[in-house]
Amino acid sequence: MNGRRTQVAKYVIADVLGSAAAWTLFFAYRKLYLDPIKAGYEVPLTWDGNYFKGLVLVPLFWFGLYTLVGGYSEVYRRFRTKELGQTLLVSLFGVLVIFFVLLLDDEVPSTKYHYRSFIALFILQFGITFPLRFLITSATVRKVHDRRIGFNTILVGGNEQALAIYHEIEGMKKSPGNRFIGFVNVNGGDQLLATVGQPRLGKWHELRQIIITHSVEEVIIAVDSGEHEHMSRIMNELEGSGVRIKVIPDMYDILSGSVKMTSIFGTPLIAVNPEIMPAWQFSLKRMTDVTVSTIALIILSPLFLVLGLLVKWSSKGPVFFQQERIGWHGRPFWIIKFRSMVCGAESNGPQLSSASDPRITPIGRWMRRTRMDELPQFWNVLKGEMSLVGPRPERQFFIDAITEMAPHYRHLHKVRPGITSWGQVKFGYAENVEQMIRRLEV
Repeated sequence: MNGRRTQVAKYVIADVLGSAAAWTLFFAYRKLYLDPIKAGYEVPLTWDGNYFKGLVLVPLFWFGLYTLVGGYSEVYRRFRTKELGQTLLVSLFGVLVIFFVLLLDDEVPSTKYHYRSFIALFILQFGITFPLRFLITSATVRKVHDRRIGFNTILVGGNEQALAIYHEIEGMKKSPGNRFIGFVNVNGGDQLLATVGQPRLGKWHELRQIIITHSVEEVIIAVDSGEHEHMSRIMNELEGSGVRIKVIPDMYDILSGSVKMTSIFGTPLIAVNPEIMPAWQFSLKRMTDVTVSTIALIILSPLFLVLGLLVKWSSKGPVFFQQERIGWHGRPFWIIKFRSMVCGAESNGPQLSSASDPRITPIGRWMRRTRMDELPQFWNVLKGEMSLVGPRPERQFFIDAITEMAPHYRHLHKVRPGITSWGQVKFGYAENVEQMIRRLEV
């Protein structure tokens, strides 16, 4: 963990110092070469307040932009061509923002002034930050190839295919980063990897605990064609574990979701992408959630006061109701609602409500029909526990019941739960597990 933090710090320091140097050189260029064109006379180079303001704000802007696009994520798995493409696009977008926010000036002799400003800042920003990032990434790639950096990897399956993949990866002169720590068998006979010293860590249904116990970062699935019926179960078991998943190509027809082909120096594998959106889309969605929920909490505050008084008047007990739900990546959180039931409504254990549920108060019935009881969840959205739109979060008790009948329910934890979802709009509140599953299917 400390090594990863150090690696992230290297990129952050490179971006901050690089952008500060680029801003300094651009400021000098503008004062010495561009401002004389604008003013019609020589302009002395003075480091004024605008320079020092930019020296603070501009590096912070670049740091925030790289954070939004995932420039500091998976720092040990970055490669040089990706670094080139990402830095080029980030530099272009960032310079456009800085140009229109800080540099655009109507009082210029010609449009050439603007073109020169934009091109100069882009060349300086990209020309300084990319070499720094390239050097850091290149040094990391060399360490991965030399096996000084590796990712704990397990093989699912111990058959001939698993053994062949193991030998091929281990025999490579330049390592792809896989550090094999053992294998997980699917049936009692697939244990060939034990003959080459790889320990059997357990069976496929124990994968989640094995991943935690051995700090596994990557799983390569290699099962025989006759064992494909296990694939969906294995994938469901791996859901939410955070590991990278790769499978042999002949299983492509049984996989769903976002996949891409990858090759380990001649060994073709299918990489299953665990993320449903790139980092910048997640960041944009999160910014939208924060903006809308902040505005909603401010504008709806008078309504909150009225509803709170109505809840207090309707029955004894607190205004708000809190309950533990399971959210993003399986993390528990406390959801908050206006109380719509009498106190002690679940004294006999977890229960789902129905349209004629006697536990619902008169005001609560109206709030549930109009969804007014859900409004306090804007606070959960603001805290990052929920989103505006997403699958409704459930309690662990009902999640266990759902996964018994629909194991793929775990895939919903890839996204933040939402205040509303299409399933809830279409079907409303679920009264039993079967309705929960039906709501899940939309």
